[in-house]
Amino acid sequence: MNYLLLAIPLAVLAQTMGWGPLWTFVFAAAGMIPLAGLLGSATEALAGHMGPRLGGLLNATMGNAAELIITIFAIKEGLLEVVKASITGSILGNILLVLGTSFIVGGVKHGKQHFERTEAGHKATLLLLALIALGIPSLFGHAIDEIHHANVESLSLSTAVVMMAIYILWLVYTMSNGDSTRHPPAEEEWSVKTAIAVLIVATVGLAYLSEMLVGTLEPVLEIIGWTEFFVGVIIIPILGNVAEHFVAIQVARDDLMDLSLEIALGSSLQIALFVAPLLVFISLLMGHPLTLSFDSFELSALGAGAFIAGMVAQDGESTWLEGAQLVAVYLILALAFFFL
Repeated sequence: MNYLLLAIPLAVLAQTMGWGPLWTFVFAAAGMIPLAGLLGSATEALAGHMGPRLGGLLNATMGNAAELIITIFAIKEGLLEVVKASITGSILGNILLVLGTSFIVGGVKHGKQHFERTEAGHKATLLLLALIALGIPSLFGHAIDEIHHANVESLSLSTAVVMMAIYILWLVYTMSNGDSTRHPPAEEEWSVKTAIAVLIVATVGLAYLSEMLVGTLEPVLEIIGWTEFFVGVIIIPILGNVAEHFVAIQVARDDLMDLSLEIALGSSLQIALFVAPLLVFISLLMGHPLTLSFDSFELSALGAGAFIAGMVAQDGESTWLEGAQLVAVYLILALAFFFL
């Protein structure tokens, strides 16, 4: 993916030379993919130098930093529906597309694979509870009229506080019972200075490209005919998490299914319990209050995804057929989101 770094100067040229918003958008999106991967690698390298507890905390905090950066710039531009759609898309992408593809790749190579169902079950249950918490402001918003919309904002903010508290308690529980987070062996060991330098450069680069991407979003949508909702629910989550997705699939190919589920379910939990409430707080500071009010179709899709994750984690086994079924559900939902 590092070859895609060549897209970064092309994005700058497209913007400065007037190649049009479509080329600027395409090159900016392509350049974000390797930067997100480098950000994740730098985080992993730093975590390796910090020990299991602090390293686990760093991973839990920075695991979805790339998507967080993109959505912050979307909030800055007032694209709140894109932000909410990206939350939905990230959760669904991890528990359907990534997990499903991992099952397919691992199952084709190794047949039936096994994983620790207790740990996976804990995460699946916590994810279901997190999605229930996300759904409460939505159901409340659907039950009242526009006059009382301020109450939805207040409920969203209160819910965000509770969700952040649960996330902190989950981290405390995980660390107090020994760091259960497993990571793939690093191909090369970076020094602390190198990791910090890469982290800073990747973050600055992502911020620059995110502003470029979001700034060209509306004219690009007019050209290609897509909706903001579809871009938010499908495209942005892929851009922010593609490197992590490849890692989950790769370790499944190596028959490390516990790690594959750790990445997929753990990332979904981080989005639901950390990124979503954090964006609520950030949106207040930026003058564009974000509510945790999702439409009924998003809620149905999230509920179905959480239910499927729980069913998959129940028996501690995976096959390529289960993976194909998960991917099929994701593709059907993607088509529905496209026409929504």
